[in-house]
Amino acid sequence: MTETNNIIRRRISILIDGDNAQAKLLPQMLAETSKYGQVTIRRIYGDWTTASMNSWKKVLNNHAVQPVQQFRYTIGKNATDSAMIIDAMDILHSDNVNGFCLVSSDSDYTRLATRIREAGVFVMGIGEKKTPRPFVNACDLFVFTENLAPKRKPAPRTKTTSSSKQQKTTKKPAAAPEPIPLLKQAFEIAVREDGWASMAMLGNALYQVDPSFDPRSYGHGQLSRLIGKYKEYFELRTQDSNGTTLFHVKLKE
Repeated sequence: MTETNNIIRRRISILIDGDNAQAKLLPQMLAETSKYGQVTIRRIYGDWTTASMNSWKKVLNNHAVQPVQQFRYTIGKNATDSAMIIDAMDILHSDNVNGFCLVSSDSDYTRLATRIREAGVFVMGIGEKKTPRPFVNACDLFVFTENLAPKRKPAPRTKTTSSSKQQKTTKKPAAAPEPIPLLKQAFEIAVREDGWASMAMLGNALYQVDPSFDPRSYGHGQLSRLIGKYKEYFELRTQDSNGTTLFHVKLKE
């Protein structure tokens, strides 16, 4: 979705819950955050004396991410949450950034995301699809890590004596629900008096309706391609503006 120049100039602090994120996706998470501004502060929180954090140590230096040590004072309790929340509030009041990216699938950060938004500061989240809905909806936008993971190439087919047995053992991933109701709801927010809505305004409206909306969840890299798939519901037209192609959408009656 198209972003404005103000978003490109935004300074973002990315704070990662190391106990609740995947080290192998760090490059993708930084790249995704960079779409919405310049990532100026990069910190990851965890108890670096434990073996569970070893996977992070190989990638942190390559991406200039600062590790923050937080001991676990009680077994079974996650002390990372409080350390990350305190740091986030210090950064918020320093006025050094005007955007945050919180990387976690933990609902404990719901109030933090809400507090950042109350201050009029942009906040995005990155986490797994299992992330509780309150945390997702507390962010301006939320990106699922399943949409960031590199797509695996299908394994070559091998001959088997029983095709029915192979079908039983192979489970297909659950398909995402049809986005039509969501798209229609966002269109009603973005539509102009002439009955058309710009693709950029439709994208912003989609984030208002559902911060976790992502065309990649439906197999498309761009919103325009997702809309183009549903020609029975939407009409698309293009407009050339100084060498840039702008898309406009209309809901068919």
